[in-house]
Amino acid sequence: MDSAEILVLQASYTNPVHAEAIGVVLNHYAEDPMGGGQSLAPDLLRRLPEELAKRPHAFSVLAFVGGEPAGLVNCFEGFSTFACKPLVNVHDVAVMTKFRGRGLSHKMLRKVEDIARQRGCCKITLEVLEGNDVAKAAYAKLGFVTGTRDPSQGPMLFWSKYLQA
Repeated sequence: MDSAEILVLQASYTNPVHAEAIGVVLNHYAEDPMGGGQSLAPDLLRRLPEELAKRPHAFSVLAFVGGEPAGLVNCFEGFSTFACKPLVNVHDVAVMTKFRGRGLSHKMLRKVEDIARQRGCCKITLEVLEGNDVAKAAYAKLGFVTGTRDPSQGPMLFWSKYLQA
């Protein structure tokens, strides 16, 4: 592992360097089997930071290694009705292949946790593919759990229904 400087920060969607980094890292993730294995449309990647900026409850955390885009976490604030407080849902966690193994996901998720605490959030939620053992181990080290309020009910499951346009 080289000693290149690691910088983790909350992205500014209007900063051209940050906007480009979001597209680069997200597309790398989309091309990975864990992200679906297909590139995202260039127009989508170009418009994404502007669309995220329109959503006041969205925020992203970026990691740079030696000035190069290396990681991304996209988040959206939600609301816990049981706690009557905001929560943060982590939507994407991505680290460029060549920068894996440097603890970037930990550093970025710690930054997400700092932001969530500043916002008065009661918890952070995320989803992970069942077969992604590396990510599951990383999340467990950070204190994430799969349980529910009643462990006899088993782990939480995240379901989706895709809507056709």
